[in-house]
Amino acid sequence: MYKYLLFILFCVSPVLKAQELNKIVIDEKSEKPMLIGYCDRTAFQDTNFAWWFNSEYNNYKVDTIQIGCIRDLVNNYKIVIVMGTWCSDSRREVPRLYKILDELNFSEENIDVINVNRKKEGLADEVKNLDIELVPTIIFYLNDEEVGRIIETPETTLERDMKEIL
Repeated sequence: MYKYLLFILFCVSPVLKAQELNKIVIDEKSEKPMLIGYCDRTAFQDTNFAWWFNSEYNNYKVDTIQIGCIRDLVNNYKIVIVMGTWCSDSRREVPRLYKILDELNFSEENIDVINVNRKKEGLADEVKNLDIELVPTIIFYLNDEEVGRIIETPETTLERDMKEIL
């Protein structure tokens, strides 16, 4: 009986986790779909988001010189992206960041994306202790310690700001 219960729990756990990922709700202000809580990259291929994500991703030209400077540094880091799919800055910067990270062959296992509403709240308390005032906020961690942030827009470019942080 115990083995049977463990088997059921093992099978059901991924389903329960998947329900929390890529959750879409309606934005009260715009009355359009928005992501809330944790998501992975596949969420941006939903037709509600793919039009802006793919356009920005495909049109962005990566600064290959800066990429060369950070290529050997970035793989030790974890990146947390707090964004809003309703936010024009998030719609611009997040696809660009993904293009940079793809160029660096950065593992998506080291990326957490948390979507917030206009009050900067996630699905639960995902951003409670992150001190989020503006989105997107891109937080870099090394050995579980925060080492830097890019808030709303880069000071220069994403690549140069990343180089300064790393």
